Amino acid sequence: MIRRRALALGLALALAPLAGPVAEAHQQKIAISTIALNPRSGMVEIAHQVPVHDAEHALRVQGAKNPDIIGSAKSREDFAGYVTRRFLFQINGQVIEPAYVGSEITGGSLWVYQEAPAPAGSDPALLRFNSQILTDVWARQENRVNIGGGTNVATFIFKAGDAPRSAALTE
Repeated sequence: MIRRRALALGLALALAPLAGPVAEAHQQKIAISTIALNPRSGMVEIAHQVPVHDAEHALRVQGAKNPDIIGSAKSREDFAGYVTRRFLFQINGQVIEPAYVGSEITGGSLWVYQEAPAPAGSDPALLRFNSQILTDVWARQENRVNIGGGTNVATFIFKAGDAPRSAALTE
């Protein structure tokens, strides 16, 4: 019996250093948004990927009691509303409020989807955008915005208080 306890204690102590990175990994402090043109639908599609744990923490900071992104549609919708308010978007100088399409859980991430009509014409649309998702929760939050699709992607990184950036949206 003592031998088993000593073995279990030794194993626990040997694995303890590995627990540090796992414990810190819960709050990833990164969100990724992708803006792409869907030529089939004529829509500009926006997809935001946020770690579930970060989303739940943000809801707690906003006063939600026991948020559950995975098990509660209300928690998901509350956070999706937050995401849409913290992502600023313009097309060709006009402020756009993309329509909320929905959300889903994939792995450890909450995906929030939005779309807006693409401007008419053959010229590339000029986008202006700013992702401040979770920057009001963590000073070290980093948000990436990917513009385009396939092999033609430009990535922009935002932190708290950063100014909007611009890029052309091409197919």
